[in-house]
Amino acid sequence: MYSRNRVDIIGHLGADPELRRLDDETPVANFRVAMTERWGSDEKQERTEWIRVAAFGKLAELVGKYLKKGSYVSVEGSLRTRSYDKDGVTHYATEVRASNVGFLDKKGAPAPDVDEDEDAAA
Repeated sequence: MYSRNRVDIIGHLGADPELRRLDDETPVANFRVAMTERWGSDEKQERTEWIRVAAFGKLAELVGKYLKKGSYVSVEGSLRTRSYDKDGVTHYATEVRASNVGFLDKKGAPAPDVDEDEDAAA
């Protein structure tokens, strides 16, 4: 059986992306996407899931330039779990490593969808 680690999400940014550079100067943009599920006919209910996303390279630079809090986006990528130490305790965080971010806002001139693979060719 073939298994692929693939995630597709659509939602709104909860805050402006945080753009920084790794030690090797690779740009990375971190942001969170809110996905809200609504259901119920008589009593409306909803639940919002916050998904952490990391974009790298040229994709990160475009995310940092074009997106802001409230931007409507689609993200394609894969799940990654990383660990970090804080105050002597190991913590784990699962996030989506973006391979493609679609800019879905209808206001102004839209930025093009950008694939991480296109960054390698540049």
